[in-house]
Amino acid sequence: MLDKDIIRNNPELLKKALQDRGADLSILSEIEKLDAKWRELKGEGDALRADRNKLGLEIAAAAKEKKDISKLKKKGEEIAKKLEKAGEKEQKFEEERKQVMMRIPNIPHSSVPVGKDSRDNPEVRKWGVPKKKSSDVESHHDLGTRLGVIDFERGVKLGGHRFTVMSGWAVRLERALTSFMLALHTSRGYKEFYVPYLVKTEILEGTGQLPKFAEELYQATDNLWLIPTAEVPLTNLHREEVLEESQLPFKYCAFTPCFRREAGAYGKDIKGLIRQHQFDKVELVKFALQENSYKELEGMVQDAETVLKQLDLPYKVIELCTGDMGFASAKTYDLEVWIPSQDTYREISSCSNCEAFQARRANIRVRRKAGMEFAHTLNGSGVAVGRALIAVVENHQESGGIKIPKALQPHMGTDWIDTK
Repeated sequence: MLDKDIIRNNPELLKKALQDRGADLSILSEIEKLDAKWRELKGEGDALRADRNKLGLEIAAAAKEKKDISKLKKKGEEIAKKLEKAGEKEQKFEEERKQVMMRIPNIPHSSVPVGKDSRDNPEVRKWGVPKKKSSDVESHHDLGTRLGVIDFERGVKLGGHRFTVMSGWAVRLERALTSFMLALHTSRGYKEFYVPYLVKTEILEGTGQLPKFAEELYQATDNLWLIPTAEVPLTNLHREEVLEESQLPFKYCAFTPCFRREAGAYGKDIKGLIRQHQFDKVELVKFALQENSYKELEGMVQDAETVLKQLDLPYKVIELCTGDMGFASAKTYDLEVWIPSQDTYREISSCSNCEAFQARRANIRVRRKAGMEFAHTLNGSGVAVGRALIAVVENHQESGGIKIPKALQPHMGTDWIDTK
């Protein structure tokens, strides 16, 4: 959520941010109407409070002179009733304003390139040289199906479109990749958590998935939702808390399944594990001081890159333009890994600095010498496990098998997977 002062005192900044993002500008007229209503309600409340204070002085003076104050008390009761109604109006208004405010995306950082979509995302750097292309490999889809270790038909039978069953070495590889990533990140200062996979509505509001993206989420009963990423519970660990300046940064990680309806866009990534309703991910989350958050973002990107480097997977780093960034992000880098069967790079990690946007929604503050301020929150994939599996299977295919990267061998228990 944005600071109300920006909306009220710097509307041109907000308008430009929405334009750069390609967002709907009609929300600006809603904000203007709400602000006018706020001024009206504030004026009514201030006038009533002034009348109450003036009357209080009159009652005190009359009582001191032992005059009859019954009429003054009656008048005071009338003002109190009016103030109660005014308070109810203000409360209703605040809820209306909150709902509108929660639909406004974050303001991009000044360094973010302006653009319409992914075609305008500049490349920051590349690592590694792709050694395989589609003509050199059997796709993970065909290979897994042929060997019976990736079963798309049974996935559909059990869960429907975009669900998959894995067995044998495929599920062992998934588990090994998870173990490898968690071991790597905890060795680099991240604290590992086990978190709920179902969370309350206000938790998803805190990180920005609700109310805007309700249709992309899976809702259960009892006011609970399946998490789309571990970012949601990890960031909300400190909801309604005050952090101490000397403690930051906090560096957290967690492995969870992720559940997303948006994965089911028919006609896109139909074959294989690229886009699923349920997938696994190791997530990284940081809480930082405002002046350090962009340094922490660069560090998070490097942590995700280390995963790909140790797995010997060619990748590139992309800086997202204004029109391609996520709702809560002020700046985002994507890591794209080489997928030989598709002869292209595909996203495997997205690292974002949300600045105070999520912390303001979840009321996560930092106690500093100069006073209270909202923390900056960051999140990133470290990395998507299923896509890492695809990349390892295809980039490290040899004649008759898959060569397991050295860093992964202790977790896999072998250096080779036979695919004959």
